[in-house]
Amino acid sequence: MKVLVTGGVRSGKSFHAESLLVAAPRVTYVAPGPEPDVDLDPEWAARVAIHRARRPDHWDTIETHDLAAAVRGADGAVLIDCLGTWLTSVIDELDGWDQVRDDWEPVLLDRLADTVEAIAEHDGTVVAVTNEVGMSVVPEHRSGRVFRDLLGIVNQRVAQECDDVLLVVAGRALRL
Repeated sequence: MKVLVTGGVRSGKSFHAESLLVAAPRVTYVAPGPEPDVDLDPEWAARVAIHRARRPDHWDTIETHDLAAAVRGADGAVLIDCLGTWLTSVIDELDGWDQVRDDWEPVLLDRLADTVEAIAEHDGTVVAVTNEVGMSVVPEHRSGRVFRDLLGIVNQRVAQECDDVLLVVAGRALRL
């Protein structure tokens, strides 16, 4: 079973995704944001701490932006939280925020294809969390537009490999 859980900020999507795997005997939680040695701002660090505290003790946690390798190396169920932080970390790594998009986007799309392939090939359940950012105003800054556009592509490609896509709004999940 492959599931994509999407929704807005603070919609309850991570909590819902975690609840889908609460009975799984083995779960690898993949946090694909900044590498663990990166200093986080205090607000982000607090959010990370809340997520960590919610996880059962028997879940393994991997913090990496090499999402495809993490999925391939996992046994049992996999929870990816979230694709938006993965995208941000890859754009950061490729120095894409200030560069010409055509110069680095092919590398990003290759990594996305590799990640989607890893999700499709995984024998166990995969639940991926992502942000829904395309239902708002057009961002004023280039970086916001680049992120919105690319996350839309990421979400569509991952959703194509999923058996189920859930939209979480106000803590309620709607099957799409």
